[in-house]
Amino acid sequence: MEDTIFLKKGEVKYEKKRNGKVYNMLMKSTMMEAIISELEESATSRLYKHKGEEIHLVLEGKIGYVGGERKFVMDKGDILWHRSDIPHGAKNLGKGKAIYLTVGSPPTFM
Repeated sequence: MEDTIFLKKGEVKYEKKRNGKVYNMLMKSTMMEAIISELEESATSRLYKHKGEEIHLVLEGKIGYVGGERKFVMDKGDILWHRSDIPHGAKNLGKGKAIYLTVGSPPTFM
């Protein structure tokens, strides 16, 4: 396993596209992963539930985020942490593309 990973701006390890959603894996180790998610206007991710925890940071746009029984409206710069064993997912609430960074531990998404 590598002890250091460095990516230049715009580089990604893996990319996954699904109906108005793009997930770009930036980093993945045995303990965590970092993903940039892009949601086209009105795009919604499905609800996920798995072991671990996550942090989300909105980089662009406006996102509606469900974490268990709670709903949040997140704007650029907002950050959210939640356990991953609760149903969670995102929806683009704004005009244009919404982009957010997710750091999750352990790495279970991609």
